[in-house]
Amino acid sequence: MIKLRRFSAVAAVALTAFTSHAAVAESLADTMVAAYRHSALIEQNRAVLRAADEDVAAALAELRPIVQWTASHQVSRNENASDYLTARSTSLQIGAQMLLYDWGRSQLAIDAAKEQVLATRQGLVSVEQDILLAATVAFFDIKQATEQVALQRNSVEVLSRERQAAQDRFDVGEITVTDVALADAQLAETQAGLASAQGDLEIAREAYLAATGRFPTGLDAPPPLPRLPASVDEARAIGQRNHPLIAQAQRQAAASELGVAQAAAERNPSLSANVAAGITRSPQQLTGEYDTRNSASVGLELNQTIYSGGRLPAAHRRAMALRDQARANLLNVSRQISQLVGESWANIDVARAQIGAIDEQISAAQQAYNGVREEAALGARTTLDVLDAEQSLLEARANKITAEANLQLAHYQLLAAMGRLTVEHLNLGIPTYDPSQYYNAVRDAPYTSKQGESLDRVLRAIGRN
Repeated sequence: MIKLRRFSAVAAVALTAFTSHAAVAESLADTMVAAYRHSALIEQNRAVLRAADEDVAAALAELRPIVQWTASHQVSRNENASDYLTARSTSLQIGAQMLLYDWGRSQLAIDAAKEQVLATRQGLVSVEQDILLAATVAFFDIKQATEQVALQRNSVEVLSRERQAAQDRFDVGEITVTDVALADAQLAETQAGLASAQGDLEIAREAYLAATGRFPTGLDAPPPLPRLPASVDEARAIGQRNHPLIAQAQRQAAASELGVAQAAAERNPSLSANVAAGITRSPQQLTGEYDTRNSASVGLELNQTIYSGGRLPAAHRRAMALRDQARANLLNVSRQISQLVGESWANIDVARAQIGAIDEQISAAQQAYNGVREEAALGARTTLDVLDAEQSLLEARANKITAEANLQLAHYQLLAAMGRLTVEHLNLGIPTYDPSQYYNAVRDAPYTSKQGESLDRVLRAIGRN
Protein backbone atom coordinates (compact mmCIF):
# COMPACT_ATOMS: atom_id res chain seq x y z
CA MET A 1 0.00 0.00 0.00
CA ILE A 2 1.40 3.36 -0.98
CA LYS A 3 1.78 5.81 1.85
CA LEU A 4 1.94 9.54 1.25
CA ARG A 5 3.67 11.62 3.83
CA ARG A 6 2.57 15.14 4.66
CA PHE A 7 5.66 17.20 4.84
CA SER A 8 5.44 19.47 7.89
CA ALA A 9 9.02 20.58 7.41
CA VAL A 10 10.92 20.10 4.16
CA ALA A 11 13.68 21.96 2.34
CA ALA A 12 16.01 21.77 -0.63
CA VAL A 13 18.71 23.83 -2.31
CA ALA A 14 19.07 26.20 -5.22
CA LEU A 15 21.07 24.82 -8.10
CA THR A 16 23.60 27.66 -8.37
CA ALA A 17 24.81 27.36 -4.77
CA PHE A 18 25.88 23.73 -4.75
CA THR A 19 29.51 24.18 -5.75
CA SER A 20 30.58 26.73 -3.15
CA HIS A 21 31.12 26.08 0.55
CA ALA A 22 33.50 27.11 3.27
CA ALA A 23 36.51 25.08 4.29
CA VAL A 24 34.86 23.85 7.49
CA ALA A 25 31.16 24.70 7.27
CA GLU A 26 28.88 22.33 5.42
CA SER A 27 26.49 23.51 2.76
CA LEU A 28 23.04 22.11 2.19
CA ALA A 29 24.48 20.27 -0.81
CA ASP A 30 27.06 18.59 1.43
CA THR A 31 24.30 17.52 3.80
CA MET A 32 22.21 16.03 1.02
CA VAL A 33 25.14 14.19 -0.53
CA ALA A 34 26.07 12.72 2.85
CA ALA A 35 22.49 11.57 3.41
CA TYR A 36 22.29 9.99 -0.04
CA ARG A 37 25.48 8.03 0.51
CA HIS A 38 24.72 7.13 4.13
CA SER A 39 21.12 5.95 3.78
CA ALA A 40 20.47 2.30 4.54
CA LEU A 41 16.87 2.80 3.36
CA ILE A 42 18.09 3.54 -0.15
CA GLU A 43 20.26 0.42 -0.07
CA GLN A 44 17.28 -1.61 1.11
CA ASN A 45 15.10 -0.42 -1.75
CA ARG A 46 17.86 -0.97 -4.29
CA ALA A 47 17.89 -4.59 -3.17
CA VAL A 48 14.10 -4.68 -3.58
CA LEU A 49 14.56 -3.42 -7.14
CA ARG A 50 17.17 -6.06 -7.90
CA ALA A 51 14.74 -8.71 -6.66
CA ALA A 52 12.11 -7.33 -9.05
CA ASP A 53 14.69 -7.53 -11.88
CA GLU A 54 15.15 -11.21 -11.09
CA ASP A 55 11.39 -11.74 -11.45
CA VAL A 56 11.75 -10.81 -15.12
CA ALA A 57 14.55 -13.34 -15.51
CA ALA A 58 12.47 -16.01 -13.78
CA ALA A 59 9.47 -15.33 -16.04
CA LEU A 60 11.69 -15.55 -19.12
CA ALA A 61 13.22 -18.81 -17.89
CA GLU A 62 9.78 -20.43 -18.07
CA LEU A 63 10.18 -20.47 -21.87
CA ARG A 64 13.49 -22.32 -21.75
CA PRO A 65 14.13 -26.06 -21.52
CA ILE A 66 14.52 -27.78 -18.17
CA VAL A 67 17.18 -30.49 -18.07
CA GLN A 68 17.22 -32.96 -15.18
CA TRP A 69 18.95 -36.21 -14.34
CA THR A 70 17.69 -38.98 -12.09
CA ALA A 71 19.66 -41.86 -10.56
CA SER A 72 18.01 -44.70 -8.65
CA HIS A 73 18.93 -48.00 -7.07
CA GLN A 74 16.24 -50.48 -6.08
CA VAL A 75 16.37 -53.66 -4.01
CA SER A 76 13.37 -55.97 -3.82
CA ARG A 77 12.93 -59.31 -2.04
CA ASN A 78 10.28 -61.83 -3.02
CA GLU A 79 9.34 -64.96 -1.11
CA ASN A 80 8.32 -68.22 -2.85
CA ALA A 81 7.60 -71.69 -1.53
CA SER A 82 11.20 -72.66 -0.87
CA ASP A 83 13.39 -69.60 -0.97
CA TYR A 84 13.76 -65.83 -0.99
CA LEU A 85 14.59 -64.08 -4.23
CA THR A 86 16.44 -60.75 -4.05
CA ALA A 87 16.43 -58.47 -7.11
CA ARG A 88 18.55 -55.38 -7.58
CA SER A 89 18.52 -52.77 -10.34
CA THR A 90 20.34 -49.49 -10.93
CA SER A 91 19.22 -46.87 -13.40
CA LEU A 92 20.41 -43.47 -14.62
CA GLN A 93 18.20 -41.23 -16.72
CA ILE A 94 18.57 -37.74 -18.19
CA GLY A 95 15.71 -35.81 -19.69
CA ALA A 96 14.74 -32.39 -21.02
CA GLN A 97 11.36 -30.71 -21.18
CA MET A 98 10.47 -27.45 -22.89
CA LEU A 99 7.30 -25.43 -23.21
CA LEU A 100 6.63 -24.85 -26.89
CA TYR A 101 3.48 -22.76 -26.84
CA ASP A 102 0.98 -21.66 -24.20
CA TRP A 103 -1.11 -19.15 -26.16
CA GLY A 104 0.57 -16.06 -24.66
CA ARG A 105 0.43 -16.93 -20.96
CA SER A 106 4.21 -16.82 -20.39
CA GLN A 107 4.67 -13.63 -22.39
CA LEU A 108 2.01 -11.91 -20.28
CA ALA A 109 3.93 -12.95 -17.17
CA ILE A 110 7.12 -11.44 -18.59
CA ASP A 111 5.37 -8.18 -19.48
CA ALA A 112 3.79 -7.96 -16.02
CA ALA A 113 7.17 -8.52 -14.37
CA LYS A 114 8.69 -5.72 -16.48
CA GLU A 115 5.92 -3.34 -15.38
CA GLN A 116 6.64 -4.21 -11.77
CA VAL A 117 10.32 -3.41 -12.35
CA LEU A 118 9.39 0.03 -13.68
CA ALA A 119 7.05 0.58 -10.72
CA THR A 120 9.77 -0.42 -8.27
CA ARG A 121 12.19 1.99 -9.92
CA GLN A 122 9.74 4.82 -9.29
CA GLY A 123 9.44 3.64 -5.70
CA LEU A 124 13.21 3.98 -5.38
CA VAL A 125 12.99 7.57 -6.65
CA SER A 126 10.33 8.27 -4.02
CA VAL A 127 12.62 6.91 -1.30
CA GLU A 128 15.42 9.10 -2.65
CA GLN A 129 13.16 12.13 -2.27
CA ASP A 130 12.32 11.14 1.30
CA ILE A 131 16.01 10.81 2.19
CA LEU A 132 16.90 14.18 0.71
CA LEU A 133 13.93 15.73 2.49
CA ALA A 134 15.06 14.31 5.80
CA ALA A 135 18.53 15.75 5.19
CA THR A 136 17.26 19.21 4.33
CA VAL A 137 14.88 19.21 7.28
CA ALA A 138 17.82 18.33 9.55
CA PHE A 139 19.89 21.12 8.00
CA PHE A 140 17.25 23.80 8.44
CA ASP A 141 16.27 22.58 11.89
CA ILE A 142 19.83 23.13 13.07
CA LYS A 143 19.96 26.55 11.42
CA GLN A 144 16.71 27.58 13.09
CA ALA A 145 17.68 26.11 16.48
CA THR A 146 21.07 27.86 16.35
CA GLU A 147 19.42 31.21 15.66
CA GLN A 148 16.95 30.67 18.48
CA VAL A 149 19.79 29.86 20.89
CA ALA A 150 21.64 33.02 19.88
CA LEU A 151 18.48 35.09 20.28
CA GLN A 152 17.69 33.63 23.71
CA ARG A 153 21.30 34.05 24.87
CA ASN A 154 21.27 37.70 23.81
CA SER A 155 17.96 38.17 25.63
CA VAL A 156 19.46 36.67 28.80
CA GLU A 157 22.33 39.16 28.57
CA VAL A 158 19.94 42.08 28.09
CA LEU A 159 17.70 41.00 30.95
CA SER A 160 20.71 40.46 33.19
CA ARG A 161 21.59 44.11 32.65
CA GLU A 162 17.97 45.09 33.23
CA ARG A 163 17.94 43.11 36.44
CA GLN A 164 21.16 44.79 37.62
CA ALA A 165 19.73 48.19 36.75
CA ALA A 166 16.63 47.37 38.74
CA GLN A 167 18.78 46.36 41.69
CA ASP A 168 20.73 49.62 41.45
CA ARG A 169 17.54 51.66 41.36
CA PHE A 170 16.20 49.71 44.33
CA ASP A 171 19.39 50.38 46.26
CA VAL A 172 18.86 54.14 45.90
CA GLY A 173 15.16 53.87 46.70
CA GLU A 174 13.73 54.65 43.28
CA ILE A 175 11.76 51.36 42.99
CA THR A 176 10.42 48.71 45.29
CA VAL A 177 11.49 45.13 45.92
CA THR A 178 8.53 44.07 43.79
CA ASP A 179 10.19 45.55 40.70
CA VAL A 180 13.38 43.64 41.46
CA ALA A 181 11.39 40.43 41.87
CA LEU A 182 9.69 41.02 38.51
CA ALA A 183 13.09 41.43 36.88
CA ASP A 184 14.28 38.23 38.53
CA ALA A 185 11.22 36.34 37.30
CA GLN A 186 11.62 37.61 33.73
CA LEU A 187 15.31 36.71 33.73
CA ALA A 188 14.57 33.20 35.01
CA GLU A 189 11.92 32.74 32.34
CA THR A 190 14.33 33.78 29.62
CA GLN A 191 17.02 31.49 31.01
CA ALA A 192 14.50 28.65 30.85
CA GLY A 193 13.82 29.59 27.23
CA LEU A 194 17.55 29.46 26.54
CA ALA A 195 17.78 25.97 28.07
CA SER A 196 14.82 24.86 25.93
CA ALA A 197 16.41 26.29 22.77
CA GLN A 198 19.70 24.53 23.58
CA GLY A 199 17.78 21.29 24.04
CA ASP A 200 16.08 21.78 20.66
CA LEU A 201 19.51 22.29 19.12
CA GLU A 202 20.81 19.02 20.58
CA ILE A 203 17.74 17.20 19.26
CA ALA A 204 18.34 18.73 15.83
CA ARG A 205 21.96 17.58 15.95
CA GLU A 206 20.83 14.01 16.66
CA ALA A 207 18.43 14.17 13.71
CA TYR A 208 21.30 15.40 11.54
CA LEU A 209 23.43 12.48 12.70
CA ALA A 210 20.66 10.02 11.87
CA ALA A 211 20.20 11.52 8.41
CA THR A 212 23.84 11.91 7.38
CA GLY A 213 25.86 9.66 9.68
CA ARG A 214 27.81 12.51 11.26
CA PHE A 215 27.38 15.57 13.44
CA PRO A 216 27.55 18.95 11.71
CA THR A 217 30.79 20.88 12.11
CA GLY A 218 29.14 24.14 11.12
CA LEU A 219 26.59 25.03 8.47
CA ASP A 220 26.73 27.55 5.67
CA ALA A 221 23.98 30.08 5.13
CA PRO A 222 20.93 28.67 3.34
CA PRO A 223 21.06 29.00 -0.46
CA PRO A 224 18.65 31.20 -2.40
CA LEU A 225 15.14 29.90 -2.77
CA PRO A 226 14.40 27.93 -5.94
CA ARG A 227 12.27 29.40 -8.67
CA LEU A 228 8.60 28.55 -8.53
CA PRO A 229 6.15 27.85 -11.35
CA ALA A 230 4.05 30.75 -12.55
CA SER A 231 0.86 29.46 -10.92
CA VAL A 232 -0.45 26.76 -8.65
CA ASP A 233 -2.14 25.08 -11.62
CA GLU A 234 1.20 24.80 -13.39
CA ALA A 235 2.72 23.37 -10.22
CA ARG A 236 -0.06 20.79 -10.04
CA ALA A 237 0.52 19.81 -13.66
CA ILE A 238 4.24 19.34 -12.99
CA GLY A 239 3.46 17.20 -9.96
CA GLN A 240 1.07 15.01 -11.93
CA ARG A 241 3.73 14.45 -14.59
CA ASN A 242 6.80 14.04 -12.41
CA HIS A 243 5.94 12.72 -8.98
CA PRO A 244 7.37 9.20 -8.57
CA LEU A 245 4.43 7.95 -6.53
CA ILE A 246 2.06 8.74 -9.40
CA ALA A 247 4.37 7.07 -11.90
CA GLN A 248 4.66 4.06 -9.60
CA ALA A 249 0.87 3.79 -9.30
CA GLN A 250 0.54 4.01 -13.09
CA ARG A 251 2.96 1.13 -13.59
CA GLN A 252 1.21 -0.93 -10.94
CA ALA A 253 -2.12 -0.33 -12.68
CA ALA A 254 -0.59 -1.48 -15.99
CA ALA A 255 0.82 -4.60 -14.30
CA SER A 256 -2.60 -5.38 -12.82
CA GLU A 257 -4.18 -5.18 -16.28
CA LEU A 258 -1.66 -7.74 -17.51
CA GLY A 259 -2.44 -9.82 -14.44
CA VAL A 260 -6.08 -10.04 -15.48
CA ALA A 261 -5.10 -11.19 -18.96
CA GLN A 262 -2.65 -13.69 -17.49
CA ALA A 263 -5.30 -15.13 -15.18
CA ALA A 264 -7.67 -15.55 -18.11
CA ALA A 265 -4.92 -17.24 -20.14
CA GLU A 266 -4.46 -19.89 -17.44
CA ARG A 267 -7.44 -21.70 -19.00
CA ASN A 268 -5.64 -22.02 -22.34
CA PRO A 269 -3.89 -25.27 -23.32
CA SER A 270 -0.11 -25.66 -23.32
CA LEU A 271 2.10 -27.60 -25.68
CA SER A 272 5.44 -28.98 -24.50
CA ALA A 273 8.12 -31.34 -25.78
CA ASN A 274 10.18 -33.83 -23.82
CA VAL A 275 13.29 -35.88 -24.53
CA ALA A 276 14.71 -38.59 -22.27
CA ALA A 277 17.51 -41.14 -22.35
CA GLY A 278 18.51 -43.68 -19.73
CA ILE A 279 20.32 -46.84 -18.80
CA THR A 280 19.20 -49.61 -16.43
CA ARG A 281 21.45 -52.35 -15.10
CA SER A 282 20.24 -55.37 -13.13
CA PRO A 283 21.74 -58.83 -12.36
CA GLN A 284 20.24 -62.05 -13.75
CA GLN A 285 19.00 -64.38 -11.05
CA LEU A 286 20.21 -67.59 -12.68
CA THR A 287 23.58 -66.63 -14.24
CA GLY A 288 24.59 -63.72 -11.99
CA GLU A 289 25.52 -61.69 -15.05
CA TYR A 290 24.34 -58.09 -15.41
CA ASP A 291 21.66 -57.21 -17.91
CA THR A 292 22.06 -53.68 -19.29
CA ARG A 293 19.21 -51.95 -21.07
CA ASN A 294 19.32 -48.57 -22.82
CA SER A 295 16.22 -46.47 -23.40
CA ALA A 296 15.33 -43.26 -25.22
CA SER A 297 12.12 -41.36 -25.85
CA VAL A 298 10.87 -38.26 -27.61
CA GLY A 299 7.38 -36.91 -27.22
CA LEU A 300 4.95 -34.02 -27.42
CA GLU A 301 2.37 -33.25 -24.78
CA LEU A 302 -0.71 -31.06 -25.12
CA ASN A 303 -2.79 -30.46 -22.01
CA GLN A 304 -5.54 -28.17 -20.82
CA THR A 305 -7.41 -27.89 -17.56
CA ILE A 306 -11.09 -28.71 -17.99
CA TYR A 307 -12.18 -28.44 -14.39
CA SER A 308 -10.24 -26.99 -11.48
CA GLY A 309 -12.86 -27.00 -8.76
CA GLY A 310 -13.35 -23.25 -9.16
CA ARG A 311 -9.67 -22.33 -8.64
CA LEU A 312 -9.09 -20.73 -12.05
CA PRO A 313 -12.29 -18.62 -12.03
CA ALA A 314 -11.46 -17.48 -8.51
CA ALA A 315 -7.95 -16.49 -9.60
CA HIS A 316 -9.44 -14.54 -12.50
CA ARG A 317 -11.87 -12.67 -10.25
CA ARG A 318 -9.07 -11.95 -7.80
CA ALA A 319 -6.95 -10.46 -10.59
CA MET A 320 -9.85 -8.21 -11.60
CA ALA A 321 -10.26 -7.06 -7.99
CA LEU A 322 -6.54 -6.25 -7.79
CA ARG A 323 -6.86 -4.30 -11.03
CA ASP A 324 -9.72 -2.25 -9.56
CA GLN A 325 -7.61 -1.66 -6.44
CA ALA A 326 -4.67 -0.42 -8.54
CA ARG A 327 -6.89 1.94 -10.52
CA ALA A 328 -8.43 3.39 -7.38
CA ASN A 329 -4.99 3.75 -5.81
CA LEU A 330 -3.78 5.69 -8.85
CA LEU A 331 -6.70 8.09 -8.55
CA ASN A 332 -6.17 8.47 -4.81
CA VAL A 333 -2.43 9.13 -5.15
CA SER A 334 -3.07 11.68 -7.89
CA ARG A 335 -5.52 13.54 -5.67
CA GLN A 336 -3.17 13.49 -2.70
CA ILE A 337 -0.29 14.89 -4.75
CA SER A 338 -2.56 17.64 -6.04
CA GLN A 339 -3.54 18.43 -2.46
CA LEU A 340 0.10 18.55 -1.35
CA VAL A 341 0.94 20.98 -4.12
CA GLY A 342 -1.99 23.21 -3.21
CA GLU A 343 -1.13 23.16 0.49
CA SER A 344 2.52 23.96 -0.19
CA TRP A 345 1.55 26.85 -2.44
CA ALA A 346 -0.77 28.21 0.24
CA ASN A 347 1.92 27.85 2.91
CA ILE A 348 4.26 30.00 0.80
CA ASP A 349 1.68 32.79 0.64
CA VAL A 350 1.01 32.51 4.37
CA ALA A 351 4.71 32.60 5.27
CA ARG A 352 5.33 35.65 3.08
CA ALA A 353 2.42 37.49 4.66
CA GLN A 354 3.62 36.55 8.14
CA ILE A 355 7.13 37.83 7.48
CA GLY A 356 5.81 41.14 6.26
CA ALA A 357 3.57 41.55 9.31
CA ILE A 358 6.30 40.42 11.72
CA ASP A 359 8.76 42.94 10.26
CA GLU A 360 6.28 45.67 11.11
CA GLN A 361 5.77 44.10 14.55
CA ILE A 362 9.52 44.08 15.23
CA SER A 363 9.87 47.69 14.16
CA ALA A 364 7.01 48.76 16.40
CA ALA A 365 8.18 46.59 19.31
CA GLN A 366 11.71 47.99 19.07
CA GLN A 367 10.40 51.54 19.06
CA ALA A 368 8.12 50.80 22.00
CA TYR A 369 10.94 49.14 23.94
CA ASN A 370 13.27 52.10 23.41
CA GLY A 371 10.54 54.54 24.44
CA VAL A 372 9.52 52.58 27.53
CA ARG A 373 13.15 52.41 28.71
CA GLU A 374 13.57 56.16 28.37
CA GLU A 375 10.28 56.80 30.14
CA ALA A 376 11.24 54.37 32.91
CA ALA A 377 14.52 56.23 33.40
CA LEU A 378 12.47 59.38 33.94
CA GLY A 379 10.13 57.60 36.33
CA ALA A 380 7.15 57.64 34.01
CA ARG A 381 7.19 53.85 33.49
CA THR A 382 7.60 50.91 35.81
CA THR A 383 10.06 48.06 35.61
CA LEU A 384 7.18 45.80 34.62
CA ASP A 385 6.51 48.00 31.60
CA VAL A 386 10.12 47.68 30.51
CA LEU A 387 10.10 43.90 30.95
CA ASP A 388 6.85 43.54 29.03
CA ALA A 389 8.23 45.60 26.16
CA GLU A 390 11.43 43.57 26.08
CA GLN A 391 9.45 40.31 26.06
CA SER A 392 7.27 41.54 23.19
CA LEU A 393 10.39 42.37 21.18
CA LEU A 394 11.92 38.96 21.94
CA GLU A 395 8.76 37.14 20.86
CA ALA A 396 8.58 39.14 17.64
CA ARG A 397 12.18 38.31 16.75
CA ALA A 398 11.65 34.64 17.57
CA ASN A 399 8.52 34.62 15.43
CA LYS A 400 10.47 36.03 12.50
CA ILE A 401 13.04 33.22 12.74
CA THR A 402 10.21 30.69 12.63
CA ALA A 403 8.41 32.49 9.79
CA GLU A 404 11.55 32.68 7.65
CA ALA A 405 12.18 28.98 8.22
CA ASN A 406 8.56 28.25 7.29
CA LEU A 407 8.95 30.20 4.05
CA GLN A 408 12.02 28.19 3.06
CA LEU A 409 10.37 24.94 4.04
CA ALA A 410 7.19 25.77 2.15
CA HIS A 411 9.16 26.42 -1.03
CA TYR A 412 10.87 23.07 -0.84
CA GLN A 413 7.76 21.28 0.26
CA LEU A 414 6.39 22.42 -3.08
CA LEU A 415 9.55 21.22 -4.82
CA ALA A 416 9.12 17.78 -3.26
CA ALA A 417 5.40 17.67 -4.07
CA MET A 418 6.26 18.32 -7.71
CA GLY A 419 8.69 15.37 -7.70
CA ARG A 420 11.77 17.49 -8.25
CA LEU A 421 13.71 16.83 -5.06
CA THR A 422 16.15 14.34 -6.58
CA VAL A 423 19.90 14.16 -7.00
CA GLU A 424 19.52 14.50 -10.76
CA HIS A 425 17.23 17.53 -10.71
CA LEU A 426 19.26 19.32 -8.04
CA ASN A 427 22.54 18.68 -9.88
CA LEU A 428 24.36 17.53 -6.77
CA GLY A 429 27.27 16.39 -8.90
CA ILE A 430 27.66 12.86 -7.53
CA PRO A 431 27.36 9.45 -9.22
CA THR A 432 23.89 8.03 -8.85
CA TYR A 433 22.61 4.48 -8.87
CA ASP A 434 21.87 3.19 -12.37
CA PRO A 435 18.95 0.75 -12.08
CA SER A 436 19.30 -0.40 -15.69
CA GLN A 437 22.80 -1.81 -15.13
CA TYR A 438 21.68 -4.73 -13.01
CA TYR A 439 18.50 -5.22 -15.05
CA ASN A 440 20.44 -5.46 -18.32
CA ALA A 441 22.74 -8.03 -16.74
CA VAL A 442 19.94 -10.35 -15.59
CA ARG A 443 17.00 -9.75 -17.95
CA ASP A 444 18.05 -12.63 -20.24
CA ALA A 445 18.38 -14.98 -17.25
CA PRO A 446 22.11 -15.78 -17.66
CA TYR A 447 23.58 -18.93 -16.13
CA THR A 448 27.18 -19.42 -17.26
CA SER A 449 28.12 -17.15 -20.14
CA LYS A 450 29.60 -13.75 -20.90
CA GLN A 451 26.36 -12.33 -19.51
CA GLY A 452 26.99 -14.21 -16.28
CA GLU A 453 30.52 -12.80 -16.07
CA SER A 454 29.10 -9.31 -16.63
CA LEU A 455 26.61 -9.92 -13.84
CA ASP A 456 29.43 -10.92 -11.52
CA ARG A 457 31.15 -7.61 -12.22
CA VAL A 458 27.95 -5.71 -11.48
CA LEU A 459 27.52 -7.51 -8.17
CA ARG A 460 31.11 -6.79 -7.18
CA ALA A 461 30.60 -3.11 -8.02
CA ILE A 462 27.46 -3.02 -5.87
CA GLY A 463 29.41 -4.60 -3.04
CA ARG A 464 32.09 -1.91 -3.28
CA ASN A 465 29.49 0.82 -3.10
